[in-house]
Amino acid sequence: MIDALLAAPPRLGTVRVLAVDGPSGSGKSTLAGKIVAGLAGRGVRVALVSTDEFATWDEPVSWWPRLETGVLEPLRAGRPGRYRRVDWSSGVPSPGEAVEIPVPEVLVLEGVSSGRARMRPSLSLLTWLDGGNEVERLDRATGRDGEESRADLRRWQLFERGWFTVDGTRAAADFVVSLSTSVSDPMSLVVDTHLS
Repeated sequence: MIDALLAAPPRLGTVRVLAVDGPSGSGKSTLAGKIVAGLAGRGVRVALVSTDEFATWDEPVSWWPRLETGVLEPLRAGRPGRYRRVDWSSGVPSPGEAVEIPVPEVLVLEGVSSGRARMRPSLSLLTWLDGGNEVERLDRATGRDGEESRADLRRWQLFERGWFTVDGTRAAADFVVSLSTSVSDPMSLVVDTHLS
């Protein structure tokens, strides 16, 4: 996958963008972290932005204009991006610390809706993670976020099911990774998961 990404043309100015999308609890953050490490190991200037730093229970996807104006548009113009991440430390989402994104060679955009139709013309590659059935994914997400989040995560699952159906994200993906595919080595994600 990394070779394919580096061979793909940049479509956000001079920046190659990889979107790692899929339902909650599917392993997107883990995979994205492995890819970032693999790129950095090759000496590639890489930045990671997670949609979790924008989304809230009440705004699962409508926060997108903040990402566009704060990060994507400046990077397209060759300028650093900036955004304010959502802070959940109090249990209630509130504006958190400011984050600056220097202009990278590769931007890994990870999270639910990162590969949305609006973003696809700017993507070099789109990867979709299936991540197993909803019960398995809910259990993994609850294990990560705490049992008190189960009801919110279940509502989120129902929302994202409809979102992905309408958006057609999986069908648009260049790579589809299933739960059975190892994410321990991003170099192992090769032709057997490639769709295009």
